[in-house]
Amino acid sequence: MDSVDFVESEIAEDRIKAQRYFDGEVDIGEEEGRSKVVATKVRDTIRAIKPSLMRVFLSTDKPVEYVPRGPEDVQAAEQATEYMHYVFNEHNGYRVLNDAFHDALVKKSGIVKVYWDNYQEQETYDFENLNEMEYRVITMDDDVEVIESTKRVEMTIDEMGMEIESPYYDLKIARYKDVGKICIESVPPEEFFVDRNARSIDEAYAVSHRTEMRIGDLISMGYDYEDVKDLTGLQHSDTFSEVEEFERRGYEEDYSDEDIQDPSMRLVAVTEVYMKIDVTGSGIPTLQKVTLGGAAYKLLDYMACSHIPFAVFEVDPEPHTFYGRSVADLIINDQDASTAMLRGVLDNVALTNSPRIEILDGAVNIDDLLNNEIGGIIRVKQPGAIQPQAIPFVAGQTLTALQYLDMEIENKTGVTKASTGLSPDALQNVTAAAVNATVQAQAGQIEVMARNLAEGGMRKMFTLMLKVMHENVDEQQMMRVAGAEYVPVDPRSWNVTMDVTVNVGLGTGREEQKLAALMQAFQVQSQIMQAYGPGNGIVSLTQIRNTLADILALNGIRNSTRYFNPMNPQIEQQMMMQQQQAAQQQGQQADPQAQAYLQAEQMKAQAKAQTDMAKMQAQMQKDQFKLQLDAQKAAADDDRARDKMDQDLLISAAEILGKYGTAVDVERIKQMQAVPR
Repeated sequence: MDSVDFVESEIAEDRIKAQRYFDGEVDIGEEEGRSKVVATKVRDTIRAIKPSLMRVFLSTDKPVEYVPRGPEDVQAAEQATEYMHYVFNEHNGYRVLNDAFHDALVKKSGIVKVYWDNYQEQETYDFENLNEMEYRVITMDDDVEVIESTKRVEMTIDEMGMEIESPYYDLKIARYKDVGKICIESVPPEEFFVDRNARSIDEAYAVSHRTEMRIGDLISMGYDYEDVKDLTGLQHSDTFSEVEEFERRGYEEDYSDEDIQDPSMRLVAVTEVYMKIDVTGSGIPTLQKVTLGGAAYKLLDYMACSHIPFAVFEVDPEPHTFYGRSVADLIINDQDASTAMLRGVLDNVALTNSPRIEILDGAVNIDDLLNNEIGGIIRVKQPGAIQPQAIPFVAGQTLTALQYLDMEIENKTGVTKASTGLSPDALQNVTAAAVNATVQAQAGQIEVMARNLAEGGMRKMFTLMLKVMHENVDEQQMMRVAGAEYVPVDPRSWNVTMDVTVNVGLGTGREEQKLAALMQAFQVQSQIMQAYGPGNGIVSLTQIRNTLADILALNGIRNSTRYFNPMNPQIEQQMMMQQQQAAQQQGQQADPQAQAYLQAEQMKAQAKAQTDMAKMQAQMQKDQFKLQLDAQKAAADDDRARDKMDQDLLISAAEILGKYGTAVDVERIKQMQAVPR
């Protein structure tokens, strides 16, 4: 309840206002008879940003990759990356990201929920003319529910020739099958709540998802009808959520609970709360999923869980707090100012074209004056009875102020004509490098937004997908690789502690740069393959096939198997073995002359190799002998130098004794010289 109070009192009003301004509304007043136009700066800016963000995230097949913890996780990480993107695209990942990005741009944060849904599939079958045995075999199955059963008795002749009664059945059954699937869905912001002290999802005291469900859905989830029949909906608890939902939808529901005749179809409030609770009294709280019903939050169920299933997308997060800023928050005031100036310009133009008129009372026919027909006659009783008021045209001067406001919005959001490629004048008569530098500099704000979305929500969402699949899948899954090939994968064997890296945002380069780098890599790969063959140890056919697929993907062609067959290390190894076998068979089938020639060439090669080896050994002996001579010469030079040093020492000692009468300890000096070094 405290979380709901916090969000509705501190956050909801800003989100409601942002939605209103996105829809083209303002809070400044209007005058009757004056312009009511609105400068939709919030909507125009956000619509300009979204295509860039969607292109950044969806222009590559793998915007997110799992990083292995050790060598044993390398293959599992590659499999997990392929499979999770397959699952993401299968669950309409484009729509999920589009909704999350829109909420983040308009309402501070976009919320994506990743969970496992267990449900029953129902299939209906009709049978006719079943005998007693067939009827029992079909209906004795626990997963079968009999919908309709009709019995009739017919007289038949048995094997003994006696007439007996034989029952026959017409049967209609429903067969139920328990299945499960991963769900990835965007949560409306007004349904998500955190406590006021939360800094992030993982550090929050309580994280809640409050929505409306039908009583029949709760019963199918296993709750008793008596426990849920008296639950109330959100409209009985507060009105703030209704206001925010109305602003999001643009219309409100026109029916109430009294209009619903089927009690199982009545909407009631259901709240999922994720928080740590010491349910065992051990003093250590554990994460629990608590299910509450109705506006009074009646406890329906609680169970232990391993993670909080929400990923938060933000474009401008605020440090040390949960809710950051949206693009709408930055430019709401600019929409008011731009609207006021735009209305003034239009009013000035209208008054200049149709100025107010000053007339002499009683001297002008009012009906003629109010008739705006071109060429119409106005009857007056005296000349000069009609005088138009002079309205100065100041709209031209106001346009400069509007341009200034547009520049302020561009500086705040980074959305400029240059960054969107729409500048007809600013980039004229400049080099291609200067144009590219200008566009990249102007796109810096959008790239920061993309990085915030990637490192926050995108990383968390794929982490949750890995955990949900690992915990709930009970059998191998089939995954389509390269558009055509199907391979089995087992999420149960993956390491859920694998890190997640994001390949979008700052520092990843533009599509043109990626394409140029891939083309250069393909040329180098081709040269290595031609020079050293398939067993070169640097480049494989699989890697060349991946390069070609990435080149086609950057050009918008996803179905690479239409142009290149699938390739993997197993297929490559089989091809090499087949080539070796073919070479051996060809060698065995060669003619005798060719074999003799090959043997002669082999003998020549062996003789040459032996000769080269002998030359190499002789050269090595020669080099070794030279090294020995050099060592002996160095030793002789050292002895000669030591002898000269001794002689010089004796001469110097004699000179000192003769000049100064001082004796030098020659023996001590020799001992010092003889010390091994």
